[in-house]
Amino acid sequence: MSEAVAILGASNQHYRHAYKAQLSLISNGHTAVPINPKYDIIDGIQCHPDLASCSHKIDTITVYVRPFILSNLVADIIESSPGRVILNPGTEDSNIIKQLQKADILVEVACTLVLLRTSEF
Repeated sequence: MSEAVAILGASNQHYRHAYKAQLSLISNGHTAVPINPKYDIIDGIQCHPDLASCSHKIDTITVYVRPFILSNLVADIIESSPGRVILNPGTEDSNIIKQLQKADILVEVACTLVLLRTSEF
């Protein structure tokens, strides 16, 4: 099933996992929605400064920002009402997980790239 996936912490730097995730999401038939206030466009795709400015209905948010940044974005995530949030390695935080689960958002602590490669996305 194709999903609209927001990439929180998207990057145009080819060595970054967020960049690799964007390419992999697209090659797996998903709609990649990059989110990062530093960029206007990443590989020809409009990059949004935040979740609130995104007009897509987001199915999944995959996170590539550190917990101290993510903690300031929890309200925006809850407001966007995704079906799930994937916390990639290094982004997980038990307090944030509790807040998202309290808002009835499924939280997965996993690597998006691995989930896509193993057809578990």
